[in-house]
Amino acid sequence: MATSYSSSIFLLVVGYLLVVSIGNSNAQLTTNFYSSSCPNLYSTVRSVVQSAIRKEARMGASLLRLFFHDCFVNGCDGSLLLDDTSSFTGEKMAIPNNGSVRGFEVIDQIKSAVERVCPGIVSCADVLAITARDSVVSLGGPTWNVKLGRRDARTASQSAANNNIPQPTFNLSALITSFQNQGLSTTDMVALSGAHTIGQARCTSFRSRIYNDKNIDSSFAKTRQANCPSTNNTGDNNLAPLDLQTPTCFDNKYYKNLVNQKGLLHSDQQLFSGGGTNALVQTYGSNPNRFNADFVAAMIKMGDIKPLTGSNGEIRKNCRKLN
Repeated sequence: MATSYSSSIFLLVVGYLLVVSIGNSNAQLTTNFYSSSCPNLYSTVRSVVQSAIRKEARMGASLLRLFFHDCFVNGCDGSLLLDDTSSFTGEKMAIPNNGSVRGFEVIDQIKSAVERVCPGIVSCADVLAITARDSVVSLGGPTWNVKLGRRDARTASQSAANNNIPQPTFNLSALITSFQNQGLSTTDMVALSGAHTIGQARCTSFRSRIYNDKNIDSSFAKTRQANCPSTNNTGDNNLAPLDLQTPTCFDNKYYKNLVNQKGLLHSDQQLFSGGGTNALVQTYGSNPNRFNADFVAAMIKMGDIKPLTGSNGEIRKNCRKLN
């Protein structure tokens, strides 16, 4: 009787540990998540990303930005990609996104290509994560092993997008708080801001800085003013490069610009404005390897923000709508 009881307890313990193990494995993202179920995933994504960037170099920055704006709103769950429905208002028309985020059609192309090689297997959230990495690499930046296993959200939140995504008008304290709210450190924030070494911004995002800020190079301000009138609603969508030196090359010139007071956005220049991040900006400006290493670490960390795993969410067939 005692032996039988002990055996029963042993089996219960083993069963419990097995369940816990399975639960933990579901909750963990891994770099080999699709190695068996979709072995051609990486080459499929890379091909479409490279084609899109060859057509328009700016697209690399746009695709990278989609991942940022997705992860900062209730985690990296592909919610940004959802169109509005009768039951929820999506994130595309939120203030930080409306008229600003772009590249959705490229994500559609990538997802269609992935569905052809392994239908119903890969989430849109994971497609975004891989696309972000491949965009950086295609523009000359560092590579990393992308952790995968996310599932897709079944809803989106415009209010969270309005509240959680850092604004170009933020001061240093607000930037630090915004990133800390996502579990990211000040070092992560400064490193991830280096994504502004590629891409462009609209006049409406930097108008106030080039006309009102004092910590700005005067010749740089005049150059930007020529294409961004001081009057609101005039030239709002005119573009300027976030990195005036190499806007289509992923490098550390962004930080060199900040040291010379040539940051395009108010929030950019706040990283080198006499605060606690000055030294790190100078380090990244003089040590590209340190910047690349910290950027990669921060991207991996950002990709870990509240992923849906296991049986949560779904694997969307079309990134714009629920199954």
